[in-house]
Amino acid sequence: MPGTVLLLAASPTGKSCLVDAASVLPILAAVAPDVLSGTDTANVVELADPLEPQAVLTRLRAAATAPGPLTVFLTGQLQLDRRQRLPHLALARTTPATVRYTGFPWHWIREELRLRTPGSTTVLVDLHTDAETWQHLATQPLTVGPGALLYGRVAPPPPRRAVASPTYMKSVATILRSGHRPPIAYLHQQALTRSSGEDPEAARRDIVLAIDPTQPTRSAQPTHPAQPPMHPVPGFQPAPPPVPVPVPVSLPAPVPGPASPMTPPPPSPPSDPHAEITAAVESGRHAEAAELAGRQEQEALRAHGPGADEVVHWMEVRADLAMFAGDAELSCRIWLAVADVRLAAGQEPGAPGVEAAVDRAHHQWGRIDDSARARELGPALADLRLRVPGRRQGALDDVQRNLSRLQAQV
Repeated sequence: MPGTVLLLAASPTGKSCLVDAASVLPILAAVAPDVLSGTDTANVVELADPLEPQAVLTRLRAAATAPGPLTVFLTGQLQLDRRQRLPHLALARTTPATVRYTGFPWHWIREELRLRTPGSTTVLVDLHTDAETWQHLATQPLTVGPGALLYGRVAPPPPRRAVASPTYMKSVATILRSGHRPPIAYLHQQALTRSSGEDPEAARRDIVLAIDPTQPTRSAQPTHPAQPPMHPVPGFQPAPPPVPVPVPVSLPAPVPGPASPMTPPPPSPPSDPHAEITAAVESGRHAEAAELAGRQEQEALRAHGPGADEVVHWMEVRADLAMFAGDAELSCRIWLAVADVRLAAGQEPGAPGVEAAVDRAHHQWGRIDDSARARELGPALADLRLRVPGRRQGALDDVQRNLSRLQAQV
């Protein structure tokens, strides 16, 4: 199955720029697509210094919904918005005062990747921050979704009036240009070692990210890059250096004896509903995927009650599944319900989950082909837009204008 690769480099223009993010793209673009992806073939999408958050979201969403492995190479800088204190990827027009409207919210990455099969997504990052964001990340580490691998580094601000170089990502690209893609954990260690040669302070200063949900342990703290062997044996790929974690004591396994008719068989491992749903969607079995998600929502409702986070999660899954199936009306209805549930639970109109629900309801409403159904849902969306205006200027005006046009058709 072909893979998908997203190359994203973003940083502001002018004096707000902390890192020359786009300088890494020519090196990455010189790497063969199959090496970037680790698959036989791959589709590569490149975004250099994008201007609009929605443009980034569109490309990320398309990559996230593509079948097969996904690898994201992300270089840029993070800034906090002044209202909600949430990290954003700064884009070309971003300034400290306009982050909320011109930056790309980091939690959108988690939102878009959350339905992917665990272990099928790898995100490699080389990020720089301003002083405020650096302090924030000390207590609120970055994540990219429950099933995605995250490797890379986050660096503090460079010296005043200096623009940093993305040495980690350039090291990744240089290693891959050899035509061989080592295991991601080992590639990460090689890149750290190589980049520390250009910036010796990086090993002591940077936050090193090494998060693999498919492994029993995770790490996301400053670590010293391990040295790879100086003379590797041809044809031999060394295992990635271990992360220092407490090692549990393993007891010897009992010697198997004759099976007893009274001994029940060992229970089968629990299935992952997310993986089953993703497999159904990838094979076009949308009704089956929706049924699986509906059952999970009902189980969560019985176990936790209305409005619980677990229930809302499965509502959001069903909304996305309706979108994948091309049912914009149903997707819009569910997203409207998600927004109502979140607001009823006491979440603020500016909370990320509330804004995301209303934005997605708005987007799906615009895709409804049946004018009568669109007219039916329009007033509910307009009412929500009064309470949740969102980040895009003119969103309420857009709903009201299109609703007036639909009503004039009657």
